[in-house]
Amino acid sequence: MKADLLIINAKELLTLAGSNNPRTKSKMSDLGIINNGAVAVKNDKIIDVDSTEKLINKYNNSSKIIDANNEVVMPGFVDPHTHPVFKQTRENEFEMRIKGRSYVEISQSGGGIRSSIRGVRNTSENELYKLAEKRINNMIFNGTTTLEAKSGYGLSTESEIKMLKVIKKLNENLPIDIIPTFLGAHEFPIEYKDNKEEYINILMNEMMPRIRELDLADYCDIFTEDHVYNIEQSRRILNRAKELGFKIRMHADEIKPIGGAELAAEVGAVSADHLGTASDEGIKAMLNKGVIAILLPGTIFSLGMKSYARARDMIEAGLAVALATDYNPGSCNCDSMQFIITLACLQMKMTTEEAIIASTINAAYSLGLGDKIGSLEIGKKADILIMDMPSYQYLPYHFGSNNVETVIKNGKIIR
Repeated sequence: MKADLLIINAKELLTLAGSNNPRTKSKMSDLGIINNGAVAVKNDKIIDVDSTEKLINKYNNSSKIIDANNEVVMPGFVDPHTHPVFKQTRENEFEMRIKGRSYVEISQSGGGIRSSIRGVRNTSENELYKLAEKRINNMIFNGTTTLEAKSGYGLSTESEIKMLKVIKKLNENLPIDIIPTFLGAHEFPIEYKDNKEEYINILMNEMMPRIRELDLADYCDIFTEDHVYNIEQSRRILNRAKELGFKIRMHADEIKPIGGAELAAEVGAVSADHLGTASDEGIKAMLNKGVIAILLPGTIFSLGMKSYARARDMIEAGLAVALATDYNPGSCNCDSMQFIITLACLQMKMTTEEAIIASTINAAYSLGLGDKIGSLEIGKKADILIMDMPSYQYLPYHFGSNNVETVIKNGKIIR
C-alpha cells in the first residue's frame, strides 16, 4: 500500500487515542503510547497508527518516509485562548509590575487593555496582519498547529470588525487553523467609562448583529471581573450573544471569585478560562453543565501572582481541563505551549500526562474540533510534532528552549 507520508521509529508515539469526548479524571493520564510507533498519512488525514515493524511493511511504497530517529512523536499543540492581533507590546507595564503596581491599578490609570485599544484603532488592517503573522509563525515554530484568536482591542464596531478581518485573513493564508472569537466586551473604552450602559447597548445591538451578519466569529467572549464586566452585565451580554447564534467562551474568576464560573454554567458556555479564584460551587456548576476549564498559568506567572487555578481539585472533581498560553501584549506575552506545560506541572501540580492531554485533545474539544484534531487516530487530521526528546517526560523538564524538531499540519511539513 502507498501513503503520502509515513513517520517511523518513534521511540514513544503519543496517540492519545480514546473516547469521543474530552478526557477527564484518570483518562487524563492515558497517552496511548505505542513504543517504536509509526503513523501513515494520506490526503492530509491519518490512515494508520501502529508499530514501525507493521507499518513499514504495509506502506513500503510511501511517497515520503520520515525517520523519527528514536524521538517522541505526538499531536500538535492546540492553543485555545490567544490575543495575537495588536499594535504595540506593553513591556513598560511589566516593569511597573516588577516595581509593585498591580494589573488592576495599571488598567485603572489608563494602561492595560485601553492602551492597546489606541494602537489598534490607529493601525491599518494590513499592518496589524503583518504584525500578527510574525507572532503566529513563532507559535508554529513552538509546535502550535491550531489556535483560537480573539478580537477585543478595538472596542468600536469598525475596529472590532477590522481585527476579525485580520484573523480571517490569517486563517486563510497561514498553514494552521485559526478559530475566531469576538471579544468586544474586553473592557469599557475610555469614551464610555462614565456611560457603560451606552457601550453595552452598542455591543449588543450594533456590534454583535453586524459581526454575525459578516460571519466573522464563531464564539463570543467576555471579561467577567469586578473592574470590567460584572455578573449582571455579563449575563445580559452573553444571553444576547446566544440569541444571535454565538457559542460562548468566558474570562471568569481570574482575579476575584465573583461567580464567573457559575455564570459560565448558567449560560451554557463551552469554556470558562482563567479560573484562578473559582469557588467550589463554581467548579461543581461547570462540571454539571459540561463546561471545559481552560487554565492559563502563564498569565499568573507573568503578573507575579500566586492565585494559580486549582487544577488538581478540578481534575479530581471530573472537570475536563485544557491549557492555553493567553498570548497577549500585556499580561502574558508567551507564545510557547511547551512553557505553559512546564508551569502547569510546577505551579498547578498537573502530571506531565495531564498537561499534554490538556494542551492537545481537551483543548481541541474546547474549540469544537475534538473529532478532527488533538490526537493521532485514524481519520483525524495529520497534525503531528516530532520532538527532540528522549521521552515525553522530558517536555516539562527541559524548559526555556524549543523541543520541537518538525511541525506537520494536515500531513505537510510546515517547519
